[in-house]
Amino acid sequence: MKVLYYDCFCGISGDMNLGGLLDLGVDEDYLRRELSKLNLDAEYELQVKKDNKKGISGTRVDVVLKNVPHVHDHHHHHEVHNGMEEESDSGHTHHAHRNLKDIEDIIINSSLSDRVKKVSLAIFMKVAEAEAKVHGKPLYEVHFHEVGAVDSIVDIVGAAVCLDYLKVDKVMASSVQLGGGFVKCAHGIIPIPAPATVEILKNIPVKSGKVPFETTTPTGAAILAANVGTFTDNMDFSVEKIGYGIGHRDLEIPNVLRIYIGDQY
Repeated sequence: MKVLYYDCFCGISGDMNLGGLLDLGVDEDYLRRELSKLNLDAEYELQVKKDNKKGISGTRVDVVLKNVPHVHDHHHHHEVHNGMEEESDSGHTHHAHRNLKDIEDIIINSSLSDRVKKVSLAIFMKVAEAEAKVHGKPLYEVHFHEVGAVDSIVDIVGAAVCLDYLKVDKVMASSVQLGGGFVKCAHGIIPIPAPATVEILKNIPVKSGKVPFETTTPTGAAILAANVGTFTDNMDFSVEKIGYGIGHRDLEIPNVLRIYIGDQY
């Protein structure tokens, strides 16, 4: 049985997930072609390059938004994702105020496969339900400034595309490192992990405090919650391939997401 295992010793975000899956061998041109089916190419540029942290080489992905006054430094490890009118430390508020219905329409009306659509919608629903719960709003009435931003759409649909490409029989993951500390956002000072992240990760084993920054975002948490069948720190398979998704912030530990593909007998 072909298994994929997320080793989340430094958490997970949407961009690190894409980097790790590309590093495992997902064809970059295939991913770009599939993402083009969303008809959002005019709104972003996907940048893929080799990078390393603490001597570990891997793949770094940046989703750079077009037509915004600041360079978009993408989320992981320096933005808190509580979803509502938040501002990143790059100094701008995300410009796309799409709600869940808008996002569902983009995905459903695309020419993506039914399987990719189903997984993409399931991931978005995990985030949307958490945001609605945290903010006390009906599901379709909350405007998800972060969830609705193009970079999150690319991260989530890209995750579905890559997982479909790899054709694994089972997705597993370690316990999830959340990070720690506090951060200032539009609502004031809030704790890390962001409230939505904790909501998404209910009933999933987590760890905290390894570094005083956000290491798992709502997008990353939702990718796990919607796709992982088994959470365990005990790897019980033969490793065939290893991919590393490189994060942005320099931490005391390697800021990478390690993903294995292997055989479980």
